[in-house]
Amino acid sequence: MTAVKQESAPSPKAPPPLLDVRDLRVTYGSGPSAVPAVRGVDLRVEAGRKLGVAGESGCGKSTLALALLRLLPPSATLSGEILLDGEDVLTMKWGRLRAVRWAGASIVFQGAMHSLNAVHRIGDQIAEPILLHSRTAPAAARRRAGELLEQVGLPAARADAYPHELSGGQRQRVMIAMALACDPRLIVADEPTTALDVMIQAQILRLIEQLVADQDLGLIMISHDLAVLSDTCDRLAVMYAGRVVEEGPAKQVYEHARHPYGHALSAAFPRIGDLSSRHAPRGLPGDPPDPAALPSGCTFHPRCPVALKSCATEDQELRDAGRDRRAACALVEPGALGTPGPHGGGESTRSTP
Repeated sequence: MTAVKQESAPSPKAPPPLLDVRDLRVTYGSGPSAVPAVRGVDLRVEAGRKLGVAGESGCGKSTLALALLRLLPPSATLSGEILLDGEDVLTMKWGRLRAVRWAGASIVFQGAMHSLNAVHRIGDQIAEPILLHSRTAPAAARRRAGELLEQVGLPAARADAYPHELSGGQRQRVMIAMALACDPRLIVADEPTTALDVMIQAQILRLIEQLVADQDLGLIMISHDLAVLSDTCDRLAVMYAGRVVEEGPAKQVYEHARHPYGHALSAAFPRIGDLSSRHAPRGLPGDPPDPAALPSGCTFHPRCPVALKSCATEDQELRDAGRDRRAACALVEPGALGTPGPHGGGESTRSTP
């Protein structure tokens, strides 16, 4: 008797990402004076996951953050797709976009000192988005503001305080409470620990991590500090001159970068507990390029210690750089370990040119 072969059940289809950014481009101005600030960025964030975006000042991180909710000035031209729960933010009409802000996605702006209104009490500022985005009575919105303050580790009574009566860390907690006011599914945190001392930084980062885990939120955290992002986020995208040049699991990108720029960022930070010359901090010579006058070919080649002749004329797209990793470098060989630089965390994929 011939055995009947049983078909295996199809594997469950992965849910779509909470945020799916496709070929996002942002240009300031128009005509010959147009300045490209973000150039063809692709990003994905799932619910309950944390994506870090790193890079030097001027690389396009904050422009990217503001573009996700269309908060850029009218002088900016956006193209591509920003799919939030499958709906394109770039094609939303004003009424729908207004509803999505705060309720679908919210942003923790850089610098809590300048993001809070100095003449309004903290509780009123947290209650404002609740009143604007729901039919909650004012008294109930104020009670909710007190609950949110307690959720971020502040007494509810601080709702009656003015911003100048709070410390920098407390103001940052207020900004996070405000971002949570309308129960968003995605939070964008732009340099959330800027100007805070290291102890307060650690408290704010642990708070953000806990909120993401407890509420199954998606998080995009923007910073110039790879060490912070590698410790906080699941994945890491490194930007240079408006583009993502490396992307992958955060720890791997930080410890074994595949792009020379990602490696340079990592090498600029001291490794606590390791004072050997191998891990001594090293700066990167030169300055980021002017977005209005980008160099030809790979925009990093004028500063790259391992650039090939072809790098001056041929740009590089993101390519496979190992399991679940991508890098935009001519020296990257798919699946190879180490970095394409002379000081890699592992063995170099090839010798220094």
